[in-house]
Amino acid sequence: MDFPAELKRQIARVERGLDLHVPRGDTRPARLHTAMRYSLEAGGKRLRPVLVLAAADLSGAPGEAALPAAVAVECIHTYSLIHDDLPCMDNDDLRRGRPTAHKAFDEATALLAGDALLTHAFLLLATAYAPQPALVQNLVRELADAAGSRRLVGGQMEDLLAEKKPDATSDELEFIHLNKTAAMIEASLVMGGLVGGAEEAGLGALRRAGRDLGLAFQIIDDILDATADSATLGKTAGKDAQAGKTTYVKLHGLEASHRFAAARTASALNALESLPGDKAFLRMLVAAMAARKS
Repeated sequence: MDFPAELKRQIARVERGLDLHVPRGDTRPARLHTAMRYSLEAGGKRLRPVLVLAAADLSGAPGEAALPAAVAVECIHTYSLIHDDLPCMDNDDLRRGRPTAHKAFDEATALLAGDALLTHAFLLLATAYAPQPALVQNLVRELADAAGSRRLVGGQMEDLLAEKKPDATSDELEFIHLNKTAAMIEASLVMGGLVGGAEEAGLGALRRAGRDLGLAFQIIDDILDATADSATLGKTAGKDAQAGKTTYVKLHGLEASHRFAAARTASALNALESLPGDKAFLRMLVAAMAARKS
C-alpha cells in the first residue's frame, strides 16, 4: 500500500464531508458560521475523522456512509480546541499554525462557535442516520459519552485542577489522558465500527485499540511539547511546562515517556490484529501517529 497516497485520499474525503455537512460561512448569522468554518478549515491532521472512515471501511460500510459520523467527530474535536485555547483555559494564541479563534474574531464569537460545533455534531448524527434509529441511538450515545462530563470535559477539568500541583499522581495523570484525549480517539474507531455494522467482538477490539492509541497519542503530545518548536507544532510549544501542567514528561521524564508511548502503540496494534479484513492502512496509520513530529 502507498500509505501517504491513501492517507491523502482519506483526508480529502473528510474535507469534502466538512464542506457538505457544515453550514456555509454566509449562513445567517454569518460571523458565527464564518468562525466555525475558520477553525474547522484550519487544517490539522484529521486523524479522528480518518479513524472513523478507516474503521467503517474495515467493517464493510457502504460508500460514504460513515462521512457524517466522521464530520461529527471533527466538529466535537474542533469545538474542544476552540474552548481549550480561550483565555479562561489555556489562553493560547496559535492553533494549527494560525491565530486561535478568539484572536481571529473575539472571545465571545469563539465561545459561541465552539458551542455551535458541539450541538451541530449531534444534529448531524440525528439527521444523517434518521432512517436507522438504532444506529442513531448508538452513535449519539458513544459520542455524548466520550465528549461528556466524565470523559472529555471531565479530563479538561482534571487537567486544569492539576496545574501547578506539586503532588500530582500517576493515577490523576492517567485519568486526564484517558479522558481528555483517548476518549475521542476511542469513540472515533467505535463509531466507524458501528456504521459498518461491526459485531460486539469487533467493537470491543476497536475500543481497546482506540484507548491505547489515544494514550500513546497524548504521551507523544507531552513529549513534543517539551522538545519541538512552535513552528513545527503549529501551536505554542512549551506551554505545558510554563503552565505547570501534569504530563508524562513532568512525572516520568523523557526516556520513560518514550517507552510508555511505544508500549501503548504496540498494544493498539495487537488489538487491531483480532479484526477481520485488510488492516494495512489502520496499522500504518497507528505507526505514523507514533512517529509524528507535530
